[in-house]
Amino acid sequence: MEGFKPTLGKTFETGEIKGHYLNATAGTCEEIIKRTVCARELGVPIIMHNYLTGGFTANTSLAHYCRDNGLLLHIHPAMHAVINRQKNHGMNFRVLAKALCMSDGDHIHIGTIVGKLEEERDITLGFVDLLHDDFIGKDRSRDIYFSQDWVSMLGVLPVSSGGTHVWHMPALTEIFGDDFVLQFSGGTLGHPWGNAPGAVANRVALEACVQAQNEGHNLAREGNEIIRKVSKWSLELGATCEVWKAIKFEFDAVDKLDKPA
Repeated sequence: MEGFKPTLGKTFETGEIKGHYLNATAGTCEEIIKRTVCARELGVPIIMHNYLTGGFTANTSLAHYCRDNGLLLHIHPAMHAVINRQKNHGMNFRVLAKALCMSDGDHIHIGTIVGKLEEERDITLGFVDLLHDDFIGKDRSRDIYFSQDWVSMLGVLPVSSGGTHVWHMPALTEIFGDDFVLQFSGGTLGHPWGNAPGAVANRVALEACVQAQNEGHNLAREGNEIIRKVSKWSLELGATCEVWKAIKFEFDAVDKLDKPA
């Protein structure tokens, strides 16, 4: 970590808080806390933990430390596919999402519906409901089999990431609304001019979609045209639109709603 200088506080360019998700996952609970203490001393506002590989007990102890010390805890579900994509002896991701709510954390990856981590839309929105609503009514259309009251348990923000780029922005905004986290890795780093222009392009696309939705536009129907219109005055967005216009992820959803007998 020698010489590491994270971007802290409010930057001069945007006036917004920036940070880096340092991964605190380790082989022992003691080492996890040591890494988290190191991150806090560096002034990093958020850390990451793989709650399935690290284990629920370790995750809960880490979550308590983060809340006591003003750190955000991002949850990565590494290894989830081994559990929730095994039809004969696994468990649904909605169970893993509820387990995370009880173990604690601030936000967790839930898939994209679009992008390379495609799942059925209604099933994924069922995960979202379980993560941040106090009461979830029975809704078989969203794979929720019984009503569940979480009382005053803290909610968790859903994170959409995995193969997403600017052309997905209208769908992501329309599907998930305002209360979620978007992450773009290749969708940012793949910009032909570099990382910063890639971030600008994503931000311009997101703000255009949010504004359009607030003005009453139908993003599902008009989304691509909104992106094209904005890309005419944003050179960064225009360049990345060209890069991603031919990239498609056409995978069949693994987790599907059970059909009534």
